[in-house]
Amino acid sequence: MGPLQGIRIVEFAGIGPGPFAAMLFSDMGAEVVRIDRKGGRQPAKTEIYTRGRGTVQLDMKKPEAVEAAQKLIGRADALIEGFRPGVMERLGVGPDVCLKRNPKLVYGRMTGWGQTGPLASAAGHDINYIALTGALHAIGPRGGRPVPPLNLVGDFGGGALYLAFGVVCALLEAQRSGKGQVVDAAMTDGAASLMSMFYAMTAMGIWKDERSHNMLDGGAHFYDTYETKEGKHVAIGSIEPQFYKELMEKTGIADPAFAAQMDRDAWPALKEKLAAVIKTKTRDEWDAIMQGSDVCYAPVLSIAEAPKHPHNAARKTFVEIDGVVQPAPAPRFSRTVAEVQGAPRPADNHAMLAAWGFSEDEIGALSGSGAI
Repeated sequence: MGPLQGIRIVEFAGIGPGPFAAMLFSDMGAEVVRIDRKGGRQPAKTEIYTRGRGTVQLDMKKPEAVEAAQKLIGRADALIEGFRPGVMERLGVGPDVCLKRNPKLVYGRMTGWGQTGPLASAAGHDINYIALTGALHAIGPRGGRPVPPLNLVGDFGGGALYLAFGVVCALLEAQRSGKGQVVDAAMTDGAASLMSMFYAMTAMGIWKDERSHNMLDGGAHFYDTYETKEGKHVAIGSIEPQFYKELMEKTGIADPAFAAQMDRDAWPALKEKLAAVIKTKTRDEWDAIMQGSDVCYAPVLSIAEAPKHPHNAARKTFVEIDGVVQPAPAPRFSRTVAEVQGAPRPADNHAMLAAWGFSEDEIGALSGSGAI
């Protein structure tokens, strides 16, 4: 009963952020069919990002398969794909063809560099896209090299989330205008958009363009991670004066040097002093002292630990499906509750085509031609 119930989406199978975007739509209640190449590898139940939807395998070299794909697209509200520019056109399912067949279609395209520009056809990965936007340069230790923040900022944040947002925006507009359109979601554009606050702070003159020299990049002693007695870590974000005061109280620090909270020149020395204090206790001991307080504190949990934390457990932030622990749908809704529509499942051409209105004769003809 998710908020996108009744919306139909065709996903062209890809890797990483493409399947993740399709997972988001499925989690929100949309009916998603995944088109993969004939003979493609079946998804394992551990491939969480392929959950909640079925797959049709098509041999897009055959005209019968192209026609089948076009029929599916003709019955969809939106299409999402993550290939390099021109690939979908060569497959016979480019936006011109599809919008002619289905004028209300929202055609979502996600690439690293975008559909246009000097780098549009170049290969790349998350690390390259965020390097071009200023994001990668800003992340890393003082005096050290830039550190990739997993592939969260480009692939999933700047790519999949902006694709999903763009498609939903276009779907809403199509309801008013009766017309579809192409959504060009470039990871470089999305990552740059995510950096808006830091470009604003730079313009204000309050952001130094060096790693770990600022309040939010690990430069400040009151906004960083610290090692505990047994080698684990805690995260502290005591920015506001009242929160900083509580940090001093909870750690027992009475050193007058800490009164200069916002003195950037003092930050390296204060960080060393705070690190020494945090090192005197275990993570569990600091949890008992600071967790739930206004210090803005949290233990740094591993992927194995996070689902077991009492807060995550109480909110059911993680769910177990077919024996696999995985993040639950987000965000949450008071009425149209989002939920996982099942574990990843193998391709089932017959069932999926039938669900999308193909007759037994049509399915039999596709099978007989080798298109499926």
